[in-house]
Amino acid sequence: MSAPASPPAQNDRLGLPRDCTFSVSDWTVLSRAWFPVARGDELAEKPIAVRLLDTDLVIYRTHGVARAARDLCFHRGASLSLGWVEDETLVCPYHGLRYAPDGRCVAVPAHPDMPISPKLRIITLPTIERFGLIWTTLNGEGESLPDFEAWDDPDFQPILAPTIDINSSAGRQVEGFLDVAHFAWAHVASFGDRSNPIVPKYKVEKTPRGARVEYLSSVSNYPKGFQHLAPADFEWLRVFEMFPPFSARLIVHFPDSGRLWILNAASPISARKTRLFCPLARNFGKDGPLEDVYNFNAQIFNEDKIIVESQKPEDLPLDLQMEVHIAADGASIAYRRLLREMGLGQLYVS
Repeated sequence: MSAPASPPAQNDRLGLPRDCTFSVSDWTVLSRAWFPVARGDELAEKPIAVRLLDTDLVIYRTHGVARAARDLCFHRGASLSLGWVEDETLVCPYHGLRYAPDGRCVAVPAHPDMPISPKLRIITLPTIERFGLIWTTLNGEGESLPDFEAWDDPDFQPILAPTIDINSSAGRQVEGFLDVAHFAWAHVASFGDRSNPIVPKYKVEKTPRGARVEYLSSVSNYPKGFQHLAPADFEWLRVFEMFPPFSARLIVHFPDSGRLWILNAASPISARKTRLFCPLARNFGKDGPLEDVYNFNAQIFNEDKIIVESQKPEDLPLDLQMEVHIAADGASIAYRRLLREMGLGQLYVS
């Protein structure tokens, strides 16, 4: 839920970012979840700066392992993402202080022979590198990532599509991914067919992790120009799985036992800015050019982006009385209920 900014001093006391765009309660709930913050192939020798839930982070690699920390040196408040990695330590660009993977300062060049204060340490965060992405959590424990086992299946080709930045809330983006009634309208240029807008009935089932939808229809998933490849009267099965708060998976069943797995992992940079990560895996067409996959995926998600950035209210209403619903909205209604069950705000959530 977006909210007026609290005074920085008050946010410091609450443990929130100084310019937090979320309500205190929603930020607290979301800070316990895991989100992707970078692609693994982005990390070379230099650290990178990212933002998650209005919190500035530095992502870097030491000993071959992806690391995450608050992007702040407590000596004089410099951004560590401006520094570099040397001898498996993160070096602050301002005074050369070096930080070990556990956050301890292990070298102060100005005083090489003096004991180092235990206060000189950075705030490190847990990381998991999976599906080509680096995941972290601000306050969570354990491991809670969406299921995407096709990524490691030798029969499938893993593909990491380019990221997309969206000027809208993560909740709106994920709900759009789950929506089955917009194919004929928002995606008419990519694969939708306005002569085939009917949404057959489907069921939503609760799962231990969230909810599942099996949706069967005649809407082809082939790009325009390749629709003729679908056999006549072929029924397309699309299986959605929700992993709240902001991840969802789609498995599209193609002809001849083809399968396309799509992971929609929305990372909330702030209440109104989202970075979308999208790993894919397929067991067909593995010799085809990846550029075609990248372009088709970007076309679809940019078609969604235009709609999502236009929606009002910008945040996702969790009170079902706030918007009008139709029968085809079963998946999105289930998603909103899952977010409510997590403890997110009843009116809006980002």
